[in-house]
Amino acid sequence: MSHDIRTPMNAIVGMTALAKKHIDEKARVADALSKIEVASAHLLSLINEVLDMSRINSGRMHLEEAPFALGDLLHELLVIVRPQMEAKGHAFRFEAEDIAAEALRGDALRLRQIYVNVLSNAAKYTNDGGEISARFTQRMEGEKCVLCFVCRDNGIGMSPQFVARIFEPFERANTSTISRIEGTGLGMSIVKKLVEAMGGTIAVESEPGKGTDVSVEIPLDFEPLQVNASALRGSAVLVVEADPAMRERFQRYLGDAEARVTLVSSASEAVSALSDADFRSDPFSGVILGKALGPGENIFDLASYLHKSSPALPILLVSEHNWEEIEYRAGRCGISGFVPLPVFRKTLLNRLDEALRHTGEQNAFSAAPDLSGRRILLCEDNFINREIACELLAATRAEVETAEDGARAVDLFLSGEEGRYDLILMDIQMPVMDGYEATRRIRGCGRADGRDVKIYAMTANTFAEDIAKAREAGMNGHIAKPIDVTKLMQLLRQIL
Repeated sequence: MSHDIRTPMNAIVGMTALAKKHIDEKARVADALSKIEVASAHLLSLINEVLDMSRINSGRMHLEEAPFALGDLLHELLVIVRPQMEAKGHAFRFEAEDIAAEALRGDALRLRQIYVNVLSNAAKYTNDGGEISARFTQRMEGEKCVLCFVCRDNGIGMSPQFVARIFEPFERANTSTISRIEGTGLGMSIVKKLVEAMGGTIAVESEPGKGTDVSVEIPLDFEPLQVNASALRGSAVLVVEADPAMRERFQRYLGDAEARVTLVSSASEAVSALSDADFRSDPFSGVILGKALGPGENIFDLASYLHKSSPALPILLVSEHNWEEIEYRAGRCGISGFVPLPVFRKTLLNRLDEALRHTGEQNAFSAAPDLSGRRILLCEDNFINREIACELLAATRAEVETAEDGARAVDLFLSGEEGRYDLILMDIQMPVMDGYEATRRIRGCGRADGRDVKIYAMTANTFAEDIAKAREAGMNGHIAKPIDVTKLMQLLRQIL
């Protein structure tokens, strides 16, 4: 332990001294800081392992008994370990089969620690370009769900003598190959103690030069599978997925929910299917973009095309990536939801059902109210903005009159009969007279309708002080530009 802790500490102290010595040389300092960062991360992992072992041995380690979603846990695990696999060029296969219980109870953080440790060891002790697989399954034993995990690699393996000692604290194989790989020898000891504290079992099989198999089984409480998929029944769903196994899974899950599934394997087939559905007047209710497309095809390009073709169509992305890293790009392409890999039935159906419900609500919400017989005065100096607003308002069947500046708006209001206008939409920055002054004059004209007519600012001035200024001038509210059609229609429905 003295050697293991002093090694990264020596790097931190030495590189700090070098950085100070060459403080004016940006490249040298940057290189030193990068090495300090790596050494610090390694030292932190050593300290964490020592503290974990201390808690375990003192009997002060507390295991949580909290509900968690297995799909979220496995996706987080995949996000954590995949970079390690890619860094060494490993062929990495991650599978979750025969998963019946998705809602479990236990300590998700410690479970993740177990799986990360095992998979990190597999990556570490497998030569570059190796093969590693992680497979999760379940089986029921009475009132418990046993979560089974098997990690296989074709790495350097271990001798029978070391396998017998692998769970002992501070044990490391004394070979030239392994001695170059940093670690405390505490990882597998901690894993075994955690597994046993959860009532589980762990087994290791290995052979020098032929790789290692690690099997972990942990019994957990579970909750019955609850799927909310009533909106899916009879809905037409387009699935774009090139991987045969994933296609079969999508077909099975969506078929069980009584959805009408169309499976395609490329972007070109997806575009054709969308066109055919429109031609038959039987459009798709939702789209699922799987993890694989045809050669050279890009998920985000396809999503962008589909969104432009059918803006109201909900699009769900199935991906192994961290959602926070791709959320902005996905949103810009029109993707409205995310399903993490590995795909589980409950997660897929509930999220698609939610997307379909939300779209239905949104469409009803954004539908134009019938304002026949109502009259709106639109005050807007920009011709294009005036044309856009008139086009939007035309859907309500209201009668719309326009004014190109505040002075004209005041003239139209005062020259009309009392009660002529039900609503005034007032731009702020205009020539001749701005919207604030026009509102003050209408409010102070002495007529009852001048006091009661609804006046809303419709402007790109959206700071808090702009909204307050509009209120002070006598306006009832504020509509921000660019105009959100849904919010505009909601407002018109509320006030008229």
